[in-house]
Amino acid sequence: MARVIASVNQKGGVGKTTITMNLGIGLARAGKKVLMIDFDPQGSLTDCLGFPEPDQMEITVAKVLMNSINDVQTDISYGILTHPEGVDVLPSNIELSGLEVTLVNVMCRELVLKNYLERIKPLYDYILIDCMPSLGILTVNVLAAADSVIIPVKAEKPSIRGLQQLLRTIGKVRKNMNPNLAIEGVVPNMVDCRTNYAKDVVNLLTEAYGGPLKIYESIPQSVRMAETAAEGKSIYLHDAEGKAAKAYESLVKGVLESEKQ
Repeated sequence: MARVIASVNQKGGVGKTTITMNLGIGLARAGKKVLMIDFDPQGSLTDCLGFPEPDQMEITVAKVLMNSINDVQTDISYGILTHPEGVDVLPSNIELSGLEVTLVNVMCRELVLKNYLERIKPLYDYILIDCMPSLGILTVNVLAAADSVIIPVKAEKPSIRGLQQLLRTIGKVRKNMNPNLAIEGVVPNMVDCRTNYAKDVVNLLTEAYGGPLKIYESIPQSVRMAETAAEGKSIYLHDAEGKAAKAYESLVKGVLESEKQ
């Protein structure tokens, strides 16, 4: 059965999508069967993986979940695409915003994603979910379905302060819906290692949360990382010897090691 890991932060611009993408492809490079789910109406993960014009797609995660809600029987691989680097992708587009409105009137609305994942978990080793930047019903669905969360944070003090609110939300989900939800770790992302400010923020993060939470190696700010999104491929293909690729390899190694614990 797959481990379900969500990339979550209510703040935008922290790099949830790039972390989901490169962690997923890194796990596939390590021999794991991986599904990545774009759970953001903006379709950022879909676009970054080289599937252009997400809003033109007819079958996305919104349609798949609506079929699940309405008990419409479909093939288990319905809507899932394949990326050249060996991962499967369930895309998203603006229709997911409509699903969020629909869920208000659905029984057990917090468990819609969880119920769908129970069908496909036997097919994969890992299912990674890229969340939208909010703490609304869609994100709660992800937290209810996930085994653990990775929290990307930007090396800025406002991003660190927002972490406390997210941790409170995770605590509420643990108490009411998913007692086994774990925190995989915190990933300082887009860190400009040349500045003392960024170094001070990472040190502050480690001092404040490094006891109860695992703080992964910082992902450096990199022009190469920005280029990968335009090319629809991972950092491992685009700049295999760069510092960002090495940092992602460390993240992949850490996630694989946590599987054994």
